[in-house]
Amino acid sequence: MPKTDLSQDHFKLEDTRVTRRYFGKFERITNHLNKVAATMEAERRLSREDIQAVARYLYGLNITFRSLAHKYHFSGRFSHAGQLTFDRVESGFPVYQELLEMANDALQAERHLASMPSDDELKDEMVRTIVGEQQIPTKLQYALSQRLYYEELVKGHQFWARNDPQAVWLGNNRDRRTFQIHWAVYDSQVNLPTIYLMEVDDTGRTGLPKDERRWPEVQAHLMAQAVGGLKLLTIAKGFDEDFDDLHPTRLRRFHIGPMYSHAFTRQTGPLREVLEAANSPVGEDWALVWTEEELIAERAERVKSGWFGTVERQIFALDPFGGQGADTGATRMERALIMPERPYQALAERNPPGFRDVRKFVVSDNGRVLSYR
Repeated sequence: MPKTDLSQDHFKLEDTRVTRRYFGKFERITNHLNKVAATMEAERRLSREDIQAVARYLYGLNITFRSLAHKYHFSGRFSHAGQLTFDRVESGFPVYQELLEMANDALQAERHLASMPSDDELKDEMVRTIVGEQQIPTKLQYALSQRLYYEELVKGHQFWARNDPQAVWLGNNRDRRTFQIHWAVYDSQVNLPTIYLMEVDDTGRTGLPKDERRWPEVQAHLMAQAVGGLKLLTIAKGFDEDFDDLHPTRLRRFHIGPMYSHAFTRQTGPLREVLEAANSPVGEDWALVWTEEELIAERAERVKSGWFGTVERQIFALDPFGGQGADTGATRMERALIMPERPYQALAERNPPGFRDVRKFVVSDNGRVLSYR
C-alpha cells in the first residue's frame, strides 16, 4: 500500500545552528557537483553540450539552496522565521513543497521588496540598536535575511519544481536537423532533482524550436512524462509515436541524490554504516549518489501509417546483460558516489558488497576531484 503518513520521513529543522549546518553542507555539495561534471567531460563521458545543459541545472540547485538558506537563516531564533522541512529517509533533500512555496514567493518577490527597507537602511538601524539600545537586533537581522531571499528570487536561475524543455541545435544531416532537448524536474515522489537529456532528429519543415505548432506540444508532452517512475523506454516510445517527424535517438536521465549524512539522514544500509565509521568532521559527513540512465536507438524501421503511408519508428537497444534491460527500460544504468576523502577511506576499508563496481568521485575543498572504480 502507498505510504500516507510521512511524519517519520519528513523532518523540520527547528534549531538555527543545525539549519545553518544543513545548508552549509549542501553549499559544499553543490559546489563540488560542477567539478565532478567537468571530470566526466574530461573522461569523455559527457560532451560539451551535455555539460552546458547539466551545469545549468547544477548551478540552479546551488542558487535554490542559497535562496532557501536566506529564507530559513533565523529558524529557531525568531518565531516567524519558519522551518525547513526535508526528507531525512528517502533523499536528504528538501521536500517538494519547499520548492513550490519558493516558486510562489518568486511571483511576489518584487512586491515584497518594494515594501521593505533597503539593505543599507536595515544595517544602519542594526547599528543604532546595537550601540544605542545595546540589544541584539534579531528582528532587523531576520528582515535583512528575508530581503536577501527575495533579492535572490528576483535574480532568478533557481532550480524549480518544473524546468521546462529547451532545445539546442547540434547540426544537420541532409534533410535532418539534430537537436538536444533538455529539461528537469524536482521529483515529488522521492524529493530529488532529476535532469533529462534527449537527442532528436527533426525531419519537419520548420526547425523544432521555431515551430509554433510542434514546440509547445513537445514541451507539454515531455513535462507530462517527466516522472521518475516511468522507464526511459516508455518515455521514448511514447514520444516517438506521438510525433511522426521527430525521432528520439538517445535519452538520458540523471538522478541527483540521495544524499546520505550520519548527522542528518536516517537511511539504512552500508552507506550509513560507512559514514558512521568515518567519523568525519562537520561539513565532510556526507555521500551523494549520482545515477545516470541511458537509452539508445540502435536502428529505425518504416511502419505502416494509415491506408497508404509509412512512418519512421525507432528500435531501442536494451541492456543485454543478465536480462535486466526489460526491467530497467534502458540500454545501460550507472551509479556513482560523490564523497569527501574521509568517507571514501572508510568505504574502501569496509569494502561492502555491491560497491566495488560503483564509480567513486572523491572531492576536496581545494577543487581536486579523484575518480576511482
